[in-house]
Amino acid sequence: MTIPAGTAIPHDERLAHCKQLRAEIRKQRRSLSAEFQAEAAAMASQRLLEIIDARPAIRQVALYFSCDGELSTAPLFEALWQRGIATCLPVLHPFNHGNLLFLHYDAQTTMQQNRFGILEPKLNSQQLVLPRQLDLILTPLVAFDNLGNRMGMGGGFYDRTLANPQLSALAVGYAHDCQHHEQLPVAEWDIPLPLIVTPTRLINNL
Repeated sequence: MTIPAGTAIPHDERLAHCKQLRAEIRKQRRSLSAEFQAEAAAMASQRLLEIIDARPAIRQVALYFSCDGELSTAPLFEALWQRGIATCLPVLHPFNHGNLLFLHYDAQTTMQQNRFGILEPKLNSQQLVLPRQLDLILTPLVAFDNLGNRMGMGGGFYDRTLANPQLSALAVGYAHDCQHHEQLPVAEWDIPLPLIVTPTRLINNL
């Protein structure tokens, strides 16, 4: 499908195109070797840490546990803790379907699997991190383009998070280079990311 960059397309066409693109890119991601994955994660984490080090005001970072061939976030946790930066993880909201909460995470946090089989902190209101308390939110994605448009898994969890008026955090996409797409189909509710980090690139639309 060839469309002018940033142009909205009919809903049904967009869904079909996104479904096909998701399948293709997820297959590519999963085919990456363990050695390649480790090297890519080391390179990307260094690039992201340079961004964080240049912004001393960043003291609370929302990360996520990588799965399905995603660029690994594992090197980031210890590196951030060593810098005195707190980390939190997304948790599926127990009552507000389709939304996320963020809970503090460290090496002692009790974890459990959510309905998607992804580990998340056990719900504890005392560990809740409010959207306004986040300084940087690392955002998973399936595909991205040079305008900062992201395509997720289709559940809309991060779309709703990024649209929260209480959120002022710097939103950063994190992905393998192979997840780049020339021009993604967009919808009116899509929120472009100001920064996207890959092992070899920084897409900066600040």
